[in-house]
Amino acid sequence: MKKAILLVLIAALVALFFYFDIHHLLTLEGLKAGLDQFESLRSESPVLVMGVFLVSYVLVTALSLPGAAIMTLAAGALFGLGVGTLLVSFASSIGATLAFLVSRYLLQETVQKRFGDRLKAFNEGIEKDGEFYLFTLRLVPVFPFFLINLLMGLTNIRAITFYWVSQVGMFVGTLVYVNAGTQLAQLDSLSGILSPSLLFSFVLLGVFPLIAKKVLAVVKAKRVYSGYKKPKKFDRNMIVIGAGAGGLVSAYIAAAVKAKVTLVEAHKMGGDCLNYGCVPSKAIIKSAKIAKQIRHADQYGLEASAPRFSFKQVMARVHEVIAKVEPHDSVERYTKLGVDVVQGYAKIIDPWTVEIQLNEGGSQRLTAQSIVLATGARPVVPAIPGLEEVGYYTSDTLWSEFAKFEEPPKRLVVLGGGPIGTELSQTFARLGSSVTQVERSERIMIREDRDVSELVQQSLREDGVNILTSHQAVRCEKEGASKYLIVEQDGQESRIEFDALICAVGREARLEGYGLENLGIETQRTIVTNDYLETLYPNIYAAGDVAGPYQFTHVAAHQAWYAAVNALFGSFKKFRADYRVIPWATFVDPEVARVGLNEQDAKAQGIDYEVVRYGIDDLDRAIAESAEVGFVKVLTVPGKDKILGVTIVGQHAGEILPEFVLAMKHGLGLNKILGTIHTYPTWAESNKYAAGEWKRAHAPEKVLNWLEKYHAWRRG
Repeated sequence: MKKAILLVLIAALVALFFYFDIHHLLTLEGLKAGLDQFESLRSESPVLVMGVFLVSYVLVTALSLPGAAIMTLAAGALFGLGVGTLLVSFASSIGATLAFLVSRYLLQETVQKRFGDRLKAFNEGIEKDGEFYLFTLRLVPVFPFFLINLLMGLTNIRAITFYWVSQVGMFVGTLVYVNAGTQLAQLDSLSGILSPSLLFSFVLLGVFPLIAKKVLAVVKAKRVYSGYKKPKKFDRNMIVIGAGAGGLVSAYIAAAVKAKVTLVEAHKMGGDCLNYGCVPSKAIIKSAKIAKQIRHADQYGLEASAPRFSFKQVMARVHEVIAKVEPHDSVERYTKLGVDVVQGYAKIIDPWTVEIQLNEGGSQRLTAQSIVLATGARPVVPAIPGLEEVGYYTSDTLWSEFAKFEEPPKRLVVLGGGPIGTELSQTFARLGSSVTQVERSERIMIREDRDVSELVQQSLREDGVNILTSHQAVRCEKEGASKYLIVEQDGQESRIEFDALICAVGREARLEGYGLENLGIETQRTIVTNDYLETLYPNIYAAGDVAGPYQFTHVAAHQAWYAAVNALFGSFKKFRADYRVIPWATFVDPEVARVGLNEQDAKAQGIDYEVVRYGIDDLDRAIAESAEVGFVKVLTVPGKDKILGVTIVGQHAGEILPEFVLAMKHGLGLNKILGTIHTYPTWAESNKYAAGEWKRAHAPEKVLNWLEKYHAWRRG
């Protein structure tokens, strides 16, 4: 109601402005014609005229009416350069702030809710550098000031900040216009003010904040580096610490552009993904899947039977797979690529110096122009009383330890309902373990939509996993040779006997032992970096799990490009890391793959969306393979085919997803996917059918009705 009253009031004032033909007074001709009369009034009542002028200017600016430029000229003609500049400076800033506040009150909530996804990057930029953005816009008159007022009202910049930045930013422009107004008699048109040469001068003024920002960066760097002596010469262009995905890609890029680069790794090349995560887990998932297919072979017209296998051979195959992939990330390969690979523990001594404790003994010090930290992450071990006494495994240790077992653990407890815990629970259940999965949240895979979690949970239970959600692990106990996990739900305790326990409750960045504390590099669960992946020191970068915000191998490789390029060529051009389209997959059965928003994210962010859903049970290829479980769910902008996010549940979901990733990356909508030929019969056809569901839901009913009548007429 209040908003409606305000809108009516604004509309009335605007209508009166045009009804009484006031806008004609605020033209150059009108101003020059009435100048003598205005000067006469000013001579009689200078204070009153200044007051009326101030209020009028505030109203014109606040209501975004045409004529502010003419009034600025009038200020110069009537009051002279000093008083005129003072009046206009305050009146324009006050009026702009009122327009800003009206825009915020009337439009901000609606616009942010409807276009929040599009404005996300802009909002983040305003939050970090809002004053700089606004100051730049105020200095360049190419941007209409009234539009700046309205648009900034849609952001979260503070009103007081908006006011003082506007006051300062518009001062120079005000001064130029008021000065022109003192020569009003000689001006024949606004082109005298907005001449190309003067506009060019304004554009040059707009460069000022860029220069100021560069100067501030230099000053900040000098402050940061104070107390350290920069070497006159460097041993390397770049030193990379950590040979996981982030480190390998950073070193590869540096070597590819002929930079001298050293890659330091204390343990195994390839990092967690090759040795403890992606590769071994996918290898054993495949074995477990085959075991299930044998157990349920009757679904394919074959004779079902209990799978017979040697667990030792299954684990041996896992290590064979690692060994086959290992040459891709080996010391030999990277040495041939031109990377100096050093095996040892690296510690940053000063912003340009790294000390390496070599694995074979001794130490080495190297200097470099830039350093990239890609030290990865490690499994989180929860502080559960008695855990150390009963013993546990993590994703880092189970591959080597389980390889010693003759049989899979008879009774296995998996702590954690995220992707890692869910994958391992299903896998070992299929290999014959009696698995209990404990998750303290209300459901497993809590980051996914509820319908996704429920479908995956149903699949795991069909495989024999006992899933205990809303259960908190409180302690471990040991009685003789027996081991127990005590869990609590709603104040009631129960205990679970186990032979082996896997901790899969998440991963944490490796932050200790690299000299970060001594250098004062800030950490908040990960290393704090800016948009360019720079740390406190502009020549020290971070990439991968240690930098966040995503713990995915492909994101680490993605970040590594930005870290390496910025480190090597940042003095010419820096690139902001782009996280707009990040895909990921969980390799449970059925697989879960996602890119962009899901429903719970959209609701949490207040983003309007439509949902289109295609059931994979309708897909010919899925029917042929007796795998009709899952769906493709696409979130779109209401009424449009623009894709906000996609979740796919089903066989090969991770392989089906990239078409949507490509579409989102390049701004292609569902109509483009629908118009693309997909091979029949394939799993990827589900993408086209999902797009078809959207098209069907947005069919132009009126047009179709007319077409029906047209065809009836044609039939006579």
